[in-house]
Parts: sequence; C-alpha cells; structure tokens
Amino acid sequence: MRITLGVTGGVAAYKAAELVRLLQQDGFSVQVVMTRGAREFVTPLTFAALSGQKVITDLFEKSSAGEANLESAIEHIAVAQRTDLLLVAPATADILAKLARGIADDFLTTLYLATTAPVIVAPAMNVNMWNHAATQENVEMLRARGVKIVNPDEGYLACGMTGAGRLAGQQEIVVAVRETLHTQKDLQGETILITAGPTCEDLDPVRYLTNRSSGKMGYAVAEAAARRGAKVFLVSGPVNLETPAGVKRIDVRTAEEMRIAVMDRFSESSIAIFAAAVADYRPAETQPEKMKRNKEPLTIHLEPTPDILAEAAQTKGNRLIVGFAAETDRVADNARKKLAVKNADLIVANDVTAEGAGFDHDTNIVTLFSRDGRDLALPKLSKSEVAQRILDEVLRLRGVLLHKPESHRSAV
Repeated sequence: MRITLGVTGGVAAYKAAELVRLLQQDGFSVQVVMTRGAREFVTPLTFAALSGQKVITDLFEKSSAGEANLESAIEHIAVAQRTDLLLVAPATADILAKLARGIADDFLTTLYLATTAPVIVAPAMNVNMWNHAATQENVEMLRARGVKIVNPDEGYLACGMTGAGRLAGQQEIVVAVRETLHTQKDLQGETILITAGPTCEDLDPVRYLTNRSSGKMGYAVAEAAARRGAKVFLVSGPVNLETPAGVKRIDVRTAEEMRIAVMDRFSESSIAIFAAAVADYRPAETQPEKMKRNKEPLTIHLEPTPDILAEAAQTKGNRLIVGFAAETDRVADNARKKLAVKNADLIVANDVTAEGAGFDHDTNIVTLFSRDGRDLALPKLSKSEVAQRILDEVLRLRGVLLHKPESHRSAV
C-alpha cells in the first residue's frame, strides 16, 4: 500500500524520518511531501534516502530553463489518485487551519483537496497554540469531515513549556495507520489459500487459450490478508505482478496445474479464496508442432477444465470458501446460483463491462453475496480497498456460521 507523508514546518519534523522507517518496516511504500517550512528543519535528501522515492517540495517545479513544467503542474492529481492514505505528521497549527478552510496554496494542501484517500493528521505545536480556540475549532472541523486526528502527547516541549503539543509517539501513529487501512492482525492464526490471475491452455507450442485477467484483484487480497496477520499461499497464473510481502507464491500455468497446487495445500488452509480466472475449456488435444496457416476453416475441439472451486468445496469441512463471478449480465442471479451450486460461503461478483470494473483496472465495483443471505453492494473502490472489504465480510461471515448449529453448518 502507498502512503503519502506530509511533513510540515516544526521542530518535530525530524521525527518524521523515524516514522518513514517504521512504516516501511510494516511493508508500506512511503512518498514524502515537504512544505517550505519543513525544509528549514530537515533536508529533502534525508527523506529521499530513507524512502527511496522522490521527495515533492513544490507545486510547480522549474525546468533547467527556469520554467514550470506541465508534468509538475498536475502531479498532485497523480499522487492523489495513487495514494492509499495521506498522513500529515507533524502537522502545524498553520496546516490545520489551511486543511480545515480548504486553502490550497502549496503541494500538500492541494493534494489534500484532490485525494479521496483516508487522511490522518498528527499535530505538533506549542501548548498554547494547541489549546487556542481557533486550533480546536479547526481540529473539530477536520474530524467532522472524517479526518483521523492523532492527538499530541503531553510533556516538555521544545519551546520550554510543558503541556499538550508534543508529536504523538511514532508507534501510536503507525497503529492509527494500520487501523485506518485495516491492517490490524485480525487474521492471525488463519491460513488462507488464494488463487489469482489467468490460466493458459496450449493449442500448440506457440499458441494458447487464455483470458484478460491481470491478477490484480487476487494479489490485492493476498497482500491484505498477509498484512492482517494470515499465513498466505498464493497460487498464481502467469501475471506481471510482484509477490506481496509475506506471501508464499506458487506459480502455475494451466488449469490442471492450478488444481494440483490448490489441492496440495487445501488441507492446510482455514479459508480459501478463488479469485483466479480459470479457463473453462482447453483444447482436447495439444498439437506437438505449430499448426500451419492455410485457407481452410479450422475447427478446434474443446473440453471442460477441472472445476477447482467446486472440487475443493466438496470437502471444505469448516473451511470458509470464497468464489468470484465475473459476469456480463444478470449479475445477481448468476452469483446467487453459483453460491448454491458451488457450495461456497461468499461470492464476489461484478459486471466486467461496467466502467472502472473488471480486468486490468486498478478499481473494481463488486457485490458480495453471502451464504447467510446478505448482499453487500460496494461503490467503485481501489482493488486494495475491495480486498479489505472482502476480508471484513469473511470475518463477519465466519462468526455467523460458527455460531450456527453444527448440523446446519454441515448442510450448507
């Protein structure tokens, strides 16, 4: 997940360097945005070296000729769209006022208005500034808009006074980040088996049948599950994605290879999430040599591939099974049918023709159809956020099913 860290001008700015390190240890990618005041206390080079990323310092960067370039003029939009969370630490009284009043006169304040990601603010300032009615009014205004405020600690301040105003501890801020991004360890002790990506079914040595799956949704679920404390096995078809931190990845190519990999690890799992877009058919025969082009029509005989979800669900026992349904029509009817026929506990369904959903997008629009009759329609969200909502529903549903009588549970 990507965090944008806004550092503003105050003595506590140096503490943001340690915050970058702690966030990276938690697996987050951190990009730093510094205000002009922050650069009076810490150099951008410090954060660039720690984060390994460009540090943004100005709304309009100048070219070698001294002219503002177009790319920098819209960079705040790009950063706003790709970040999963905006964290401002330390936040001065000045930045609190600007955020509360919608003033956008530098990169950080402009980014705040442009992003739809959650926002966390950790104030740090003189005790009298913190207690001032104007500052408290700004804080309450931000809270009312959904901004999470990590209140400052009390203690000896750099100005020589004692009281509230010292930047909260870095670990407290990291905990707030975890909670906001649903990275609490609520899946500790679970072993989750996840499939992702497409499968490829060979016609001959150079041609194969496949689909448009990028694997992004399955990989987002694997990353989220690992962050939430689960042991994760990811059985992946051919994709161009990095393995999420803490995830054991098993690469496969065909539906049969995926079936074998799944069944080899199914007994170890407590939850199985089938997000892969497995080819439904494969050539009945694979030609040993490349088929030559000619003027005659070509007929290829296809046979069904193994139904991995249905096979696994036959022996699921107390495991919770999640399937995916990529549909182009009658989404709810098809998803409910699949939920029953496949003996699943949750189906994540979407209309792949909808704008912002489907294959190879960074966003998705899904409805979660649960065994207990609940239908949860989600708005367009990043696939990372969809992954978190799926895992939230898995935990809710597990609690519901475990509290049902055993005879009923085994019948579903």
